[in-house]
Amino acid sequence: MSDETGSAQEQHDQRETRDTKDGGKNANDKSRRTPGKKPLIILAAVVALLAIVAFVWWFATRNQVSTDDAYTDGNAIMTAPKVSGYVVQLAVNDNVYVHKGDLLVVIDKRDYQAQVDQAEAQLGLAKAQLNAALIQLDIARIQYPAQYRQARAQTSSAEANFRQAEAAYLRQHAVDQRATSQQNIDTADAQRQSAGAGVQQARAQLASASLVPQQIRQTEASVEERRQQVQQAEAQLEQARLNLSYCEVRSPSDGWITRRNVQLGSFLQAGVSLFSIVTPQVWVTANFKESQLERMRPGDKVKVEVDAYPKLDLRGHVDSVQLGSGSRFSAFPAENATGNFVKIVQRVPVKIVIDEGLPRDQPLGLGLSVTPKVYLK
Repeated sequence: MSDETGSAQEQHDQRETRDTKDGGKNANDKSRRTPGKKPLIILAAVVALLAIVAFVWWFATRNQVSTDDAYTDGNAIMTAPKVSGYVVQLAVNDNVYVHKGDLLVVIDKRDYQAQVDQAEAQLGLAKAQLNAALIQLDIARIQYPAQYRQARAQTSSAEANFRQAEAAYLRQHAVDQRATSQQNIDTADAQRQSAGAGVQQARAQLASASLVPQQIRQTEASVEERRQQVQQAEAQLEQARLNLSYCEVRSPSDGWITRRNVQLGSFLQAGVSLFSIVTPQVWVTANFKESQLERMRPGDKVKVEVDAYPKLDLRGHVDSVQLGSGSRFSAFPAENATGNFVKIVQRVPVKIVIDEGLPRDQPLGLGLSVTPKVYLK
């Protein structure tokens, strides 16, 4: 009896233990299925913080636009000789700084000096011919009127001789043949014909000599021709001297020598590039998206960061905005007349002038990548 009672008690205790375990398990499952409010609060706080940060960032940058499609730019002057010849002196090297007017290259001058000497001789000859023509003009102004007066006098003399011969002819034919001889009659006839011929000759000479104004103008035209030849010779001499001066290639501006393409002793052709001179003036060409230009105006302040010099702090302003996108002025502009059209955001070059921050001992090269930030008004 006692044994049965003991086994019954043990079975009762085992059932209570199983019920306790099942109750604990159910409680744990319920707690896992229904999480607390703490994660939601943390998530809401993070979202609120991100929203605040985004608002602050937007508020701080709402008047700023920037682009990384920007580069330093400047004047690169291509230097070329105007005459051909061998290089006898090379006064510069790569990447050196030169001043305006400095001697860079000297080309052999001997051929061009000979051209100058020849032009000077031609000019001297032209001046001598002009002086001779002027003297001839002075002579013509006296000689031609004198010849005209002489021709008139000769005409008057010939006419007088003709009248005298005519009178003698008439007398010989008017008297009785017994009072004269046949020889006298023939002589009178011959003198009359000779005097008539003399009159015609004198009148012809007078007609020729009467062209005094035309003859003087002809001489004056010859003088003018010689004067023009002198001017032509002077122009040729000036051109020869210019060609001689072109043998010395000098710097057109202050700047740095780049892309040197000349060696001592090499033969140069006129117009072939020797090197480029990069001037100290540097600006930034920034290609902004067309959607960034709505509020951008010349004069807006700009901060420029240079990739090559991260510590460099450059300040400037917007100088101008190009009236056309970069693709419009490219070598092969886009042709959108066909049906295959895809709209692409265009970029417009903006010139930014640097006002301060440029180092004097460390010039900026052309083509360096920069990041300008424009502060819109």
